[in-house]
Amino acid sequence: MGHSHDHNHSHHANKKALLISFCLIATFMVVEVIGGFLTNSLALLSDAGHMLSDAVSLGLSLLAFKIGEKGASKEKTYGYKRFEILAAFINGVALLGISIYIFWEAYHRFFDPPQVSANMLIIACIGMVVNILAAWVLMKGDTSENLNLRSAFLHVLGDLLGSVGAIIAGLFILFLNWNATDPIASVLVAVLVLISGWRVTKDSFHVLMEGTPHNIDIDHIKEALLEIEGVIDVHDFHAWTITSGFPALSCHLIVQTHIDRDLVLHKASHLLKDHFTIKHTTIQIEGEESRLSEKEHVCE
Repeated sequence: MGHSHDHNHSHHANKKALLISFCLIATFMVVEVIGGFLTNSLALLSDAGHMLSDAVSLGLSLLAFKIGEKGASKEKTYGYKRFEILAAFINGVALLGISIYIFWEAYHRFFDPPQVSANMLIIACIGMVVNILAAWVLMKGDTSENLNLRSAFLHVLGDLLGSVGAIIAGLFILFLNWNATDPIASVLVAVLVLISGWRVTKDSFHVLMEGTPHNIDIDHIKEALLEIEGVIDVHDFHAWTITSGFPALSCHLIVQTHIDRDLVLHKASHLLKDHFTIKHTTIQIEGEESRLSEKEHVCE
């Protein structure tokens, strides 16, 4: 009951943080797009592109939370929990595309810097305040466990640095009339977008490919299972992630012929739950003379 209460509280806090951040980012994104066109600033438009990807990411995350609440069915025995990871992957790929576009535009502007209005400075300052508020709200969620929330937080930090870059560009344009500072600032923002996009894409792709969770040490877990009385060997070991904060594990344990198998299963399940925080486990117990243990090894 305690775990369920904590999970529900965290789930609600994450949804609330995403909703507030989404409203902040989406509203200012519109302001920044309009300001970017009016001031002819690529730095503002590139930062707006980053904010667009963040707004889409936050929107998908909210949708993923809502869809993920649907229960399991015969067709989808895990429900729709993995939609969150799919949303993160789509967002990561979009970020990579946006960064390439910003690099392309900045390349052309280096050779022919356009006139940029110093009013971009005002818009960039407002953007910095909005990003600070959004980052503060997201920090109240579970950014350590939830992939979408963590990626959203990193993106907002990237936006914050992008706003700082736009402010610096605005100051150079205002006092020194260096319009080339605008594409330079946009390139810095593009680098931040590229890094964020790569991280989210890589992490979500790892989950979609049933990769071993980064916080799980397979060798350490095998050693712990082998220390259980009566366990001779561990094989067919698999560990993966269903969605953020939902690791799963399956394995076969070869045990001594006359050992109490129910007791071994009980000890193994509690070991994985209490010491490695893996609650969703499937453990198959095999006797040491079982031919299954000899013929059907999938991975060691």
